[in-house]
Amino acid sequence: MPPSRGTGSDRGQATVELALAVPVLLVGLLLVVQAGLVVAEHVATVHAAREAARAVAVDGRRGVAADAVADVGRDGCRTAVDRPAQVGAILSVTVTCAVATDVPFVGPLLPDIDVRSQAAMRVER
Repeated sequence: MPPSRGTGSDRGQATVELALAVPVLLVGLLLVVQAGLVVAEHVATVHAAREAARAVAVDGRRGVAADAVADVGRDGCRTAVDRPAQVGAILSVTVTCAVATDVPFVGPLLPDIDVRSQAAMRVER
């Protein structure tokens, strides 16, 4: 005797389960995308800090760090320079940039993030 197929009460169960799982998977995927964007912004901030430290090491004028950060495309970032007076000493530049969390659906759930990077370099002049 072949197995009975039931009365049809299980029909559509997979569709309902998929309909319940897809939004959860979509939000998870969007969270991963948002995390990737924040990591990319952090890498760009590390690059900006290195460029600013190099600029201050060879040219100690005021404002050169902020100009170097703007030159690499990181407008609106805050820059702090700790530059000793003597040549050969180690200077430190800290760059802090605000990252907007604006991926649809998950961006409004997360606060905007500040990414910060610090670079050190020896004073050349």
